[in-house]
Amino acid sequence: MSDRTKINVADPAAYKAMLALEHYIESTGLATKHNDLIKIRASQINGCTYCIDIHTRDARKAGETEQRIYGLTSWRETPFFDEQERAILALTEEVTLISNKVSDETYNAAAALFDKAYLAQLIMSIITINAWNRIGVTTKLEPTLL
Repeated sequence: MSDRTKINVADPAAYKAMLALEHYIESTGLATKHNDLIKIRASQINGCTYCIDIHTRDARKAGETEQRIYGLTSWRETPFFDEQERAILALTEEVTLISNKVSDETYNAAAALFDKAYLAQLIMSIITINAWNRIGVTTKLEPTLL
C-alpha cells in the first residue's frame, strides 16, 4: 500500500477540478467506445495500472471485447479496429508521447474523419486521461484485487 499523498484528501479543490473536466468529457457526444479506447491506450503507454484496471473493466461493461482490449498494445497489426478507431489511437499515442510532437499526418487523418467539435472532444479526452494517469503514477494508486 502506498503512503503517498492522496490528492482528493490533500487538496479536494484540485481533485474536484479534475472531476469537473472528466464530467465535461462524459457530457459531450463522444462515443463511449472511443473514450474507452483513449483511456485504455493512454494508460497503457503511461504505465498507470490503476487506470488500466478501471478503464478495461468499464469498457467490458460497455460491451468492449476481450480480444480488442488485448489487441490495443499492437493495434496497428490487428484487423480489430476501424478507420476512425485507428485515427483515434494514433492521435492518442502522439498526444500522450507529446515530446515527439503530433505529426501533421496523424492530426490531418483525424481531422478528415471527425468534425471540429468532435476532434476537440477527442483531444480533451486524451489530455484528461493523461492528467489522471500522471496523478495515478505519481501517487502510486493501486488497483484492488477482485
